[in-house]
Amino acid sequence: MTFNLDQTFDRQGTGSKKWSLYPDDVLPMWVADMDFAMAPAVVEALRQRLEHPLMGYCVPQDALRETLVEYLWSAYAWRVEADQLVFLPGVEPGVNMALNGLLAKGSGVVVQTPNYQPLRVAPGHWDLPLIELPFNVDANGEYPTDLAALGRALKDAGALLFSNPHNPLGKVFASEELHLIGQACVDADALIISDEIHADILFDGRRHVPIASLSPQIAARTVTLMSASKAFNIAGLKTAFAVIQNPELRQRFNASRLGLVDSVNAFGLEATQAAYAHGGEWLQAMLAYLQSNRDYLVQAVATRLPGIRMTVPQGSYLAWLDCSALGLDDPQRFFVEQGKVAFSAGPEFGSGQAQFVRLNFGCPRALLEEGLTRMERALRAR
Repeated sequence: MTFNLDQTFDRQGTGSKKWSLYPDDVLPMWVADMDFAMAPAVVEALRQRLEHPLMGYCVPQDALRETLVEYLWSAYAWRVEADQLVFLPGVEPGVNMALNGLLAKGSGVVVQTPNYQPLRVAPGHWDLPLIELPFNVDANGEYPTDLAALGRALKDAGALLFSNPHNPLGKVFASEELHLIGQACVDADALIISDEIHADILFDGRRHVPIASLSPQIAARTVTLMSASKAFNIAGLKTAFAVIQNPELRQRFNASRLGLVDSVNAFGLEATQAAYAHGGEWLQAMLAYLQSNRDYLVQAVATRLPGIRMTVPQGSYLAWLDCSALGLDDPQRFFVEQGKVAFSAGPEFGSGQAQFVRLNFGCPRALLEEGLTRMERALRAR
């Protein structure tokens, strides 16, 4: 089957958060929401569900649990049991459930920065000290974990709040680095709360490695949070799941809902089942398209956008652009006001990030080119 990922859609008037935040003349390339149509298998599953006229409370069916167990094994060689899955209305609620329910009062939380804002600010919701562990780019354009610094940070922490693939850097952690990070947490008796929502969006033949899959000791202290929402572009259906292999940890995690985190809606469960069971062909086509977009963006930054630098994303559809050489007070505001193109502002991702913006290249090529043209025009007019 072929899929027309070049097709553009008018999302104005649909309630789209991405397309509603800015005036109509601003092209939004900020929030992690792709502009591709859902996989046909997902659309068909939702259509069939609508043929039944009742939409009451729903629970995950055995078929969905079995599909996820099979998928985690086939995609990542990770063997889990059906009862180790906990369904949630999003990864962010899962992060907060874990922080509130599993950590002692006053425990520090290590976060590698820059990092996705909801992860960075989550410890503060529960009066848990945030311990930022900055990434530093090396001569090869990579962002290796400073393992010595991690070990020191974990001495004052109860958990590592982890992002793999990393948002916004697009870093995919290799198995060897993950082993060392996981062992550091074992040695420090720290939990791992691992946001792996971009797990299925990897480039150049890479394969995602869930950190909990590396050893029983690491798995016993890990809450892994996953979802079809990013890879299959169904974030608005508010469905995710946690994999918690330690039964005592799983019980405490579930107990931390506290009337704040509800069940998953019917459409989200149906879409997740269809995505993982029948969406593979669409996913592979979409990944090839995204990788081509990434390469197009890398070339454009190098040849058309003087003063901007970027490392090549290994995963996700997010690019972290360094605008330091432009000498702007606020690059995000400059591009909105002068280029009519909106990115995520660097300071959202941590201290010291004022000269960065995050660009979403998960869109038809025509929209990506339009965004690049607007950036180029704005820089020339300075």
